[in-house]
Amino acid sequence: MSESGVDNSKKVAQELSKVLADSFTIYQKTHGYHWNVTGPTFRGLHLLFEEQYNEIWTSIDEIAERIRALNATAPMGAAAMGNLTSIKDGDPNASAEDMLKDLAADHATVVATLKATVKAAEAAGDVSTADLCTTRLTAHEKHLWMINATLR
Repeated sequence: MSESGVDNSKKVAQELSKVLADSFTIYQKTHGYHWNVTGPTFRGLHLLFEEQYNEIWTSIDEIAERIRALNATAPMGAAAMGNLTSIKDGDPNASAEDMLKDLAADHATVVATLKATVKAAEAAGDVSTADLCTTRLTAHEKHLWMINATLR
């Protein structure tokens, strides 16, 4: 691989590490909200959050393995993930509506991170990473739509 190819793979892996951190963090937050949501909409939100965190969980290993396929080390641990993500911890005592608003903002963040990673992957000619991120983009846009529809 040429020197520029190595540089491009490194940049793609760095961007993909942000996707992994965002995904892991939103997974944890969604799971926490699933445990802690209360109120008249409890059952519906409890199930919605479960559906979403399960879907996100299934993607995390694939993202990490793609980072490894790019000959980079996948980040691990709370500190590493915290340094890479811009998603903040949630409030377990938030109202159901505030939980939804928080997750909507977080899914928008993940969407932006994914779009940046697709651009980096396409610029590097990395079709596999671009495809993975496009698939994840579709999933997070659907999660965002479901949350926004619930908020209306």
